[in-house]
Amino acid sequence: MDTTRNTVLEAWMAEHGYSSNSLADAVNKALEELTGRYGGLDGSSVRDWKAGRVTWPKSATRKALEDVSGLPAIALGFVPRGRTPSSPAPPHQEDPDMKRRTLVGSIAAAAAAAATPGTASPRRIGMSDVNRLNKRFAEIIASDHRHGGQLGIEQRAAALADEALNLQNAGSASQRVRSNLYASAAAFRSSAMWAAIDGRRYDVAKAHMREAQALAEMSGDQAIKFRIWSHAGTMYRHMGRPADAFAANDVARNLHLTRRDPLFASLGLARQGAIHGAAQDRTGTRRAFEQAQDAMLRADPADYRPVWMLAFYDQAELDSLALSAHLALGDYSTAEYHAHRCLSALRPHMIRSRAITTTRLAHAQLAQGAPDTATATAMKVPAEAATQHARVTRMLQEFGAALRATAQGSITVQTWTEHTAAWRMAA
Repeated sequence: MDTTRNTVLEAWMAEHGYSSNSLADAVNKALEELTGRYGGLDGSSVRDWKAGRVTWPKSATRKALEDVSGLPAIALGFVPRGRTPSSPAPPHQEDPDMKRRTLVGSIAAAAAAAATPGTASPRRIGMSDVNRLNKRFAEIIASDHRHGGQLGIEQRAAALADEALNLQNAGSASQRVRSNLYASAAAFRSSAMWAAIDGRRYDVAKAHMREAQALAEMSGDQAIKFRIWSHAGTMYRHMGRPADAFAANDVARNLHLTRRDPLFASLGLARQGAIHGAAQDRTGTRRAFEQAQDAMLRADPADYRPVWMLAFYDQAELDSLALSAHLALGDYSTAEYHAHRCLSALRPHMIRSRAITTTRLAHAQLAQGAPDTATATAMKVPAEAATQHARVTRMLQEFGAALRATAQGSITVQTWTEHTAAWRMAA
């Protein structure tokens, strides 16, 4: 069969940074918004469009593609049935290819003019603006892993969320760009939420959560929805509200993303296991972590995932959550086992996580009747984390109280007291 390549679609994809697979994924998500069911397109479907093997996709697919691109299907080089590129030209008319190119150009020009009435030279917001924001998001993630819980991180993330929203009104943009801007704003707001949770500023965290949830809905981004609801589950667990923690984490776990990507399923299950531990459910804890480990082993490390997921979720984080759960259950030997596994696998940039894990390990050792070992472990926590990270500070205060209760008057208590005084001096 004679086919004519859809060079218009190819040019549009190149301009907007789409590969065949990424465009298929975007259209599948748009189909889910339209129909309630995730689409079944893949990279080969888009390659058929580009090659001209499919010149007029099905109506729902066309509508989804138009939603993604912000352009009518004909402006993307598609030709309605009955008007094929190879049809003979009517007498005294230009050839069909020339006519199609002229029509495409006029539609695109009209769409651009309609998007920004009354402006002679409007600014065009594009993926380069989104990419610039995403680079700054990566910097926020890096700061969080180094310091965690700091008010400055929360404030920077919130300001960047506002900057992403301001871009929405700064010029014209395709629907894809607008969706990405909402996703960026939601991502920044969720980082502000996490910094507030980590700093035990729960009322502020809930305010960030509500705004992040609204932005995520406007973006349609499943990964950021997962992040926000999963953070909410963690927040309620830290607040001692396991029923709310289960409900929030279930929203994250029930997103179709967890069925497509076992790594997201694994994180949801691991956080579910931590909530079971806080709720004193031993059977639920064991089952959740077994399933989380199995899902992690099934995950393909080559699959695309957002930067926040790649930066923190791995075997070390799974063991960190298991450590938290078994510590809450009073199963101190199992908690110690997971602490050592976590510390041995933590990546160098996970400074905040190392401080938290080391502190929890000290608690597990002390509870097993080893005050000297536990104190030596606790003294490995850096002074900055011990004095400036709200969660670490509180856990170390609780460690000191437990140490004095079990080894009152000992040289170990004296050593600990002198060490904590030095921490305060350093701060």
